[in-house]
Amino acid sequence: MNLCISQATTLSTPFADDITGYADGGCMAVEVWLTKLEKHLEGTTADATRQLLADRGVSLVTAAYQGGLLLSQGEQRQAAFDHYKRRLDLCQQFGIPTMLLVADFATRIDETALGRAIVSLKQAAQWAAAFGVRLGLEFRGSDAFCSCLETALLLVEQCDEPNVGVCLDAFHYYKGPSKPEDLDRLTPQNLSHVQLCDVPGVPRELMTDGDRVFPGEGDFRLTPIVEALNRIGYAGFVSLELMNPTIWQAKPSQVAELGLTAMRRAVG
Repeated sequence: MNLCISQATTLSTPFADDITGYADGGCMAVEVWLTKLEKHLEGTTADATRQLLADRGVSLVTAAYQGGLLLSQGEQRQAAFDHYKRRLDLCQQFGIPTMLLVADFATRIDETALGRAIVSLKQAAQWAAAFGVRLGLEFRGSDAFCSCLETALLLVEQCDEPNVGVCLDAFHYYKGPSKPEDLDRLTPQNLSHVQLCDVPGVPRELMTDGDRVFPGEGDFRLTPIVEALNRIGYAGFVSLELMNPTIWQAKPSQVAELGLTAMRRAVG
């Protein structure tokens, strides 16, 4: 397993400051927050950005995240796919091998919507393949649609494209209806990315992203997840993803140093 840090963990810091700070803190692999990168490129060039990354020895290994593709229709769907294609181009420009997708918000789901989601995921995968990008479908524990690991795996299986897997986020795994036996269905082929965090003393029904803390500082049982990754020989990236406003106030270098230490303890 390889470790990286998501820029969501330092969401209030500009892209360039993240890259410099992460490198100073010993983190050379980054899960890029696409909105940050897009904002950064409004004031500089792609060549200058690639030079910054090269100078600091930092690689962008995953891109987060794209929504609006699976259930949208008509003009909304066209706009979402246009945005998605621009982001695929960014991934290609910066050599980012994986992009994360999230299922669209839905108040309810039926067989028609499920079928539409599978068709759209397949189309998204085919576009991604043309750019040399692998997709990771992330489930959201509190959503009405694709709220558990089992459903995400089902969508990936039904999509039947070789460059699509799931993103396993520990927060949504424990918040939602996922079950321990779902981990047994993971394989090196259907797992694209992993995100770790912890949450201390908050009931699952009340957990929010802002409650996330460093692995080992909360109540999550991360060992079963790590054991599942070891069992299948997972060789991809495991990302620290926190969306805690308190942590956003810290320097990226401090977050990187503390975060990598916590992640190394978590994954052994």
